[in-house]
Amino acid sequence: MAPAPEKVALIVGVTGLVGKELAQQLAARPEWKVYGLARKPNNLPLHGHHYQFISCDLLDPKETMERLSLLEDVTHIFWVTWASQFPLDTQECCDQNKAMMSNALNSILPRAKSLKHVSLQTGTKHYISLSYPFDTTNKVQHYDEETPRAIGGHNFYYTLEDLLKEKLPRSVGWSVHRPGLLLGSSRRTVYNFMGSLCVYGTICRYLNLPFVFWGARTCWQQLYMDASDARLVARQQIWVSSSTNEGLSSSYGGLSSSNGHAFNAINGPAFTWKEIWPAIGAKFGVEVPEDMFSSKSMYSTSMCDMGKVWEEIVEREGLQKTKMEDLANWCFLDMVFRCPMKILATRDKVDQLGFTTRYKALDSIMYWVDCMRDDKLIP
Repeated sequence: MAPAPEKVALIVGVTGLVGKELAQQLAARPEWKVYGLARKPNNLPLHGHHYQFISCDLLDPKETMERLSLLEDVTHIFWVTWASQFPLDTQECCDQNKAMMSNALNSILPRAKSLKHVSLQTGTKHYISLSYPFDTTNKVQHYDEETPRAIGGHNFYYTLEDLLKEKLPRSVGWSVHRPGLLLGSSRRTVYNFMGSLCVYGTICRYLNLPFVFWGARTCWQQLYMDASDARLVARQQIWVSSSTNEGLSSSYGGLSSSNGHAFNAINGPAFTWKEIWPAIGAKFGVEVPEDMFSSKSMYSTSMCDMGKVWEEIVEREGLQKTKMEDLANWCFLDMVFRCPMKILATRDKVDQLGFTTRYKALDSIMYWVDCMRDDKLIP
């Protein structure tokens, strides 16, 4: 008989980019039992006594109490979800995300007496404000985890950190993980870069269009943001939240008793879109013109009427039934390629503590294109 799992994870947001990776990595380890939670039905190919899916709307306090108060054996919580109904940097967004986490903690904390750690995933937007005026001086500044909070606007990341500090008993450790541009595969993620990029490349090939970078010149040729492979972000959260690593213990007194330590979660090597764009185009089998840069068009205007074309591609190639907007967010792609400020972070902290996983941005993109093909999301 296999030994009973020693650790029990609750992954809140299990169908997202990092949530899927957390579930797959933890469910493959015999010492873990996994609860995966999401509002919409489960779509993960995980089965067996080590994985159980829970459908729950965390904005409904009654439903949340009914579903989560039964999870008395949870030892680790991975919070990798957020409510996206309201625009970022608004009080409404902060309030809604606070309500979700409050409902969950109010349901879990009184009964989960073995809870050891809560891992909160936010992002490198922690370091900037989306409120005007933007700093457009294009200075190269790499943010470390001790950088003060940005002034101006309403950042729900701060709201969630403050809530954990308020709600968790001192016996429960917690950590914050800040990825940059997330690279992964999901058909349910609002800000899905790989989905947007893959739909664009697929349509370019189908219509024999040139694979042009429609963005700002500075974003094209300068270092502007960090990539974060979903596999790396998941591994880092598991490593920190369950680590007995001597470096972690000596630096922070053991993470089981530390509260609120933040860790940037980025691939490592810097990149520019200019240097990797030709290889991405070759991956999709599209024409990459000699002049691959163009600031004259935007994805949100040039691609918005391609829904019927995407339906044709899905039908012709026998893909999973998706609408274009299930995978592609053209406004988000415009935002990534026209970002008015640099968002670059250091990973010195995790490097010094012994976390060694790294990826090159291009390698990550190639890997996730293959995954989306394997999942029949793109041809």
